[in-house]
Amino acid sequence: MPRPIQALIHTDALRHNLARARAAAPDAKVWAVVKANAYGHGIERVFESLRGADGFALLDLAEAERVRALGWRGPILLLEGVFDPRDLELCSRLGLWHVVHETRQIDWLAMHKTHAPHRVFLKMNSGMNRLGFTPEAYRAAWARLDALPQVEEITLITHFSDADGPRGIASQLALFNATTQDLPGERSLANSAATLRHMGAHGESAPGAGGLRSDWVRPGIAVYGSAPDYPEHDATHWDLRPTMTLRSRLIGVQQLQVGDTVGYGSAFTAPQAMRIGVVACGYADGYMRVAPTGTPVLVDGVRTRLVGRVSMDMLTVDLEPVRQAGLTADVGSEVTLWGRASNGAVLAIDEVARAAGTLSYELMCAVAPRVPVEVAD
Repeated sequence: MPRPIQALIHTDALRHNLARARAAAPDAKVWAVVKANAYGHGIERVFESLRGADGFALLDLAEAERVRALGWRGPILLLEGVFDPRDLELCSRLGLWHVVHETRQIDWLAMHKTHAPHRVFLKMNSGMNRLGFTPEAYRAAWARLDALPQVEEITLITHFSDADGPRGIASQLALFNATTQDLPGERSLANSAATLRHMGAHGESAPGAGGLRSDWVRPGIAVYGSAPDYPEHDATHWDLRPTMTLRSRLIGVQQLQVGDTVGYGSAFTAPQAMRIGVVACGYADGYMRVAPTGTPVLVDGVRTRLVGRVSMDMLTVDLEPVRQAGLTADVGSEVTLWGRASNGAVLAIDEVARAAGTLSYELMCAVAPRVPVEVAD
């Protein structure tokens, strides 16, 4: 038999979460963001569930080729644009839209020979300070693009740094609006947090966030069932469902006495007699090595905790809460590291990530190739 660890991709949840993003921005078109191999879920696995989107947004040409190979004929957006002038040839051949965020990309377009002009998204650095033209340089960049025969249409785009928190979007939005107020073209502004928190009647607009107009929204993490503003709100608050379950089984049970220790470095000492379970999951499977004692886990659908250090191939869990629930966990018992247990109980990936001092994005993307993946309805 294969080692009893498995990742499940829940296609029903993907469809639900995409619909939830669309409901939050009913007047906007929706990008399904599938960068990083669809946040670790696999582009080919999520495609059918997300093809109700208006377009797919991603990072690199190889991902774009995969989406086209699946039969998608609609818009595909390269979120970081092209990295080399030769990339524009593939953009022309595949009909890709692409972000322009720096001067060289405009220079490359000016030299590009194409029969079909390109749809470009001109990015403003409105305060995130990653990619984009400053507000002072933005209009000149727009004028250069607008003058090129290689450019068909220009969409205006920026990215909010604090849409998920109390600082909000007001200052960046005001700067963007002031700079672009008389420029034609569609706008693409809202990530997951901005879509859920600041768009229309379905959101919870922060003071001063009025005036958010986003013709295209770019929900990423929300589509994959994680709350973009956790822990202020959890996934159930936004009516999001988990799209990935990482599950395994107990492969061993140990009976500890008071003072016995567990694992490398004796990082956990039993405060009383207790049973612990050994789970076939470790950091070589993508589970975070830094996850501390107390990180939540489900055993047979009962909430318990990790104890001791995570090893390469194993971790250990406290079985006392399972006993208190009237169950006798033993070798073969189901262990849910995050996601849905067989009995319907849910362990939010956000909880696990927070306990490990990281974000759900990293857990999703870190699941190792050696973990078998199955698509479930």
